[in-house]
Amino acid sequence: MNDPLSLSRLDLLRFLERVQQADLERTGRWIADEQRRERERRQGEAARSAPPDWLLELGLNRDSRPNRVHVGGCHMAGKRSRGVTRGDALRWLADGVPACTHCRPDTELGILD
Repeated sequence: MNDPLSLSRLDLLRFLERVQQADLERTGRWIADEQRRERERRQGEAARSAPPDWLLELGLNRDSRPNRVHVGGCHMAGKRSRGVTRGDALRWLADGVPACTHCRPDTELGILD
């Protein structure tokens, strides 16, 4: 019979030990999973290419004029941005595409207003 009153103190401690061992094994699995995720995150960061130095934010369709020129990594650059060379950024600014007012690529490129 599994009446708790009929179990000895030693039996109860062994039961507790099994429960704690199961908890410890589960915690070990969680730690191993977290270490794997952290390793994958670091590998992903190492494999990621550096952001471009300059960004051109494109319009809604391929025939529309670009919206803005940004410094690479600007938080205001839209999803339709692509990396461009320094020369391209200068050319677009000279052609009248506005500079982002947050990252000021015109100032970074040495263009004076």
